[in-house]
This record gives sequence, structure tokens and C-alpha cells, in this order.
Amino acid sequence: MYTTAIFDMDGLLLDSERPIRDAWAVSLPNFGFVFDDAVWLDIIGRPINESRIRLCAHYGPDFDYDAVFRHANLALRAHHDVHGYNVKPGVQALVAALAAAGVRCGVASSTRREEVARRLDRTGLLPLFASITGGDEVARGKPEPDIFLLAAERLGAAAPDCLVFEDSDHGARAAFAAGMGLVAVPDLKPACDHTREHAVAVLESLEHALPHLPRWFAGGATTTIVGKPPPENPRTPRQP
Repeated sequence: MYTTAIFDMDGLLLDSERPIRDAWAVSLPNFGFVFDDAVWLDIIGRPINESRIRLCAHYGPDFDYDAVFRHANLALRAHHDVHGYNVKPGVQALVAALAAAGVRCGVASSTRREEVARRLDRTGLLPLFASITGGDEVARGKPEPDIFLLAAERLGAAAPDCLVFEDSDHGARAAFAAGMGLVAVPDLKPACDHTREHAVAVLESLEHALPHLPRWFAGGATTTIVGKPPPENPRTPRQP
């Protein structure tokens, strides 16, 4: 059983992947480029420096990443930077149940730490987490394990005692590489076969995590379960 929970942010805690994608889709034609959904899905979960490299490689030497990035941010600011991002269903109930059971919770996101704190603070989620770790704080981003290992260190937990909640396959591979358990909650892109094979569970929503907490976490996190039962096929987590 696990003692610590580590959460990704974009696409997992916050419904931010869609508006960010849409802002880029609106911005690219202004610079003579066509949005490619397959390329975008490939960079989900990656740190910004690697996303830059992959987008520049795809669009070629005439691609001005910084200009497009600024334009996309302006598009976001038109609404989302003013009103923030919506919290994904089940987040508050899940983190509250974990906190009540004494499970320490942290965030490990490929987004810059300052921006992670800003987004979580705007939604009121920031106080719920004992620590946050951003992609700018590690040399290697997801799918390398560095960010999850740093998050575990900040939470005072050994890697095998951590259960990671992630929406992307890049994040899933990072969790596996760190020696941690994984609950996959896919957002824009379905989980790949490798993620499905090795995850503790693949869920449609964080709402469906509540029934499984007593089996996943030491101390038997308990909660009143509201709503329909989950349709997923959770695996039995490793025993201590």
C-alpha cells in the first residue's frame, strides 16, 4: 500500500489542456502554419523546452516559436488568464479524503513552478498540497523520472511508497521510471497499451478513485462514496 500521493496538474487537476491547445490552434495560422493535432498530442506532458524543440523540428527553420508562444498566451489571457481554469471533477473530494486519512499530497507538473502555484492558487487548490514541483526545477523532464523523485523527496517519502496520478503517457512513463505506482486518468489522449498494462488503475475520472482509496493507501483512506460506481478495471497494488 502507498502512503503518499503525487498529482500532475494540467489535464489532471485542471481542465487546462484544451484551452491551451485551442489557443495554439488559433495562433498558428497567423504565422502561416497549420495546427497538427498528432504533434500536439505527442508533446502533452513534456516540459516546455522539449516541446519547443519538437515543434521547431516539425514546422521547420522558419518557425518562430517565441512569437507563436506570445500570441497563444494573449489568446489565453482573453479569458482563461482572467477567469482561470476549471477544476476537473472529483479533485476536491479526492484530495480531501486523502488529507483526512493522513496521506501527504504533492503536485509535480511539467509547467514552471511559479505558474503551477499561480494556477492552483487561483482555483483554491494550492493549500491542499504539501508541496509543488515544477518542470523548471529539474534537468530532465517527463518521461524521465526526475520530477517525481524530487517531489517525493520534498514530501519525505520513498519512491515505492508514492502513487502518482497522471493523464499523459509521458507522465506515466516518468512515474514507472521513478519506481512509483500509477493511476492513469487520460484527458485528451487515451492511455497507451504500456500504461494500461502497468498502471494500478486506468480511470475515466478522478471521481472514480474514491472507492479504491482504502485498498491503495496505508491507513485505509475512507470516504462517503457518491455517484455511480467506476467502470474501470483497477489492478491490485503491490504489497509492502
